[in-house]
Amino acid sequence: MTSPDKKLDNTIPTDEEATVAKASSKTLASLPKDQPYYSIKVMKGTQGETISIPADALDFLVEILAIMGQGHTVKLTAIPKELDIYQAADILGVSNDYVWKLQDTGKIPYQIIRNLRKMRYEDVIKYKNRSLEESMKALDELSNQAQELNLGY
Repeated sequence: MTSPDKKLDNTIPTDEEATVAKASSKTLASLPKDQPYYSIKVMKGTQGETISIPADALDFLVEILAIMGQGHTVKLTAIPKELDIYQAADILGVSNDYVWKLQDTGKIPYQIIRNLRKMRYEDVIKYKNRSLEESMKALDELSNQAQELNLGY
């Protein structure tokens, strides 16, 4: 929980905060990534409490601290399990119309809920990963063809 005078979406770290964040990021990043949960002891003076956090949350914390360590502000945005057209388009980096076409061709499954097309977040990410794999495969094939034709690639 943050104090009312320090909002998460517009706080630029001070030089001291950036230095501490950078060092903390490096320390946390050096931990072995072999557990589903991690215990962290949070201290205030001599009083402390140990908390457990999921490994994915630790990865986010490392990234947040690294960004703050560069002197940048950080804004967190929750992503719902079910997405509308606009949210999916934003995640995929495409237009809303293109997402409609992906749905109409069955490339991303959807359900109609109260007259809105809703997609599961995991289905959008699966499509994104498949699309990236296909693009990389095509790029590799083009690169191989260019090498066979001695085009200097």
